[in-house]
Amino acid sequence: MTHAPASFALVAGAAASPVILHVPHSSRTVPADVRPGIVLSDTELERELDHMTDSHTAEIAERAAELAGLTPWRFVNRASRLVVDPERFPDEREEMTAVGMGAVYTRTSHREVLRPDGTDPEPLLERYFRPYARAMTEAVADRLAATGRAVIIDVHSYPTEPLPYELHDEEPRPPVCLGTDAFHTPPGLLAAARAAFAPCGETGLDIPFGGTYVPLDFYGQRAEVGALMVEIRRDTYMTEPGGPAGPGLSRLAESLAALVDSVTA
Repeated sequence: MTHAPASFALVAGAAASPVILHVPHSSRTVPADVRPGIVLSDTELERELDHMTDSHTAEIAERAAELAGLTPWRFVNRASRLVVDPERFPDEREEMTAVGMGAVYTRTSHREVLRPDGTDPEPLLERYFRPYARAMTEAVADRLAATGRAVIIDVHSYPTEPLPYELHDEEPRPPVCLGTDAFHTPPGLLAAARAAFAPCGETGLDIPFGGTYVPLDFYGQRAEVGALMVEIRRDTYMTEPGGPAGPGLSRLAESLAALVDSVTA
């Protein structure tokens, strides 16, 4: 495979588990060969990473995996979303392109210049985006072959106050937002998530962020691939922006583990 070394990791779980905890936005790493294409100063880049990184979500997923009765698999992005965003469409289908945040970002969270106008996204798509998509597709296919189904739980976080790039910034911002897909999120999975995260406070449905990630080879075609996005409001477990985790992290990991257990029961 031609991906950049260590740009993502698949952490094996139990052979009988259909669950993949997908953690796409937890890393702050910008590889040295990518850094020259970003116009921000080092200080400005660190601040942008504070705003845009889903800090500590990889730790939440790791702790949940340790707590779960049947260990889920984990697919973790080791490169920052400022390199490429693996969950965006790489073409005109992506609505975030309107604010310079398609698969390769050209604008910051505050709608300032991140990469120069006219930047060719193709080298980054080829080196990072497509290998990631292929590997995630293979991981889902492996779970289907092993267990007859796959369940992708997408682990994200979002800031307490909306950032200027957000398209739906006037919507409520509950402690936990559950993102769904009409085809890939069955009612039982959504009900299990609501129950699992009830100890963390109110859960919203597709507000302020909706949808969930499914590799395109399966999207809208294989109902055996279930998917749900879990968006956690950052003040519930960390100091914003980009600060340390707090005691809320353990509660969230326990809730995520409870969801995994419900799926595998």
